[in-house]
Amino acid sequence: MSHQQMLDTMVSRFDADAAGDLDAVFQYQLEGGDPFYVTIVDGTCTLNAGEHDDPNATLSLDDETFEELLSGETDGMQAFMAGKLMVTGDMMLATRLTALFPVS
Repeated sequence: MSHQQMLDTMVSRFDADAAGDLDAVFQYQLEGGDPFYVTIVDGTCTLNAGEHDDPNATLSLDDETFEELLSGETDGMQAFMAGKLMVTGDMMLATRLTALFPVS
């Protein structure tokens, strides 16, 4: 799956109800890919290319781990505990990603 397909898959799963009044920016650094960030505000999710000046949480991972997260093969906590996912910034906020982007 290409980076763009993975990103499109993630954004298509956004659950506005789970977001509620959340106002947050998640920066993603995929191994071998261009950085991108997801902005969640007022129940909407926007995918943006590049690096945000002040993200709430930054997630660094390889493509394989990102695909496993998207497929439900692994969850974020498992990936984090195994050292496959690095999180800087608001770690508690990052734990909400599973609810914000549920696996179908």
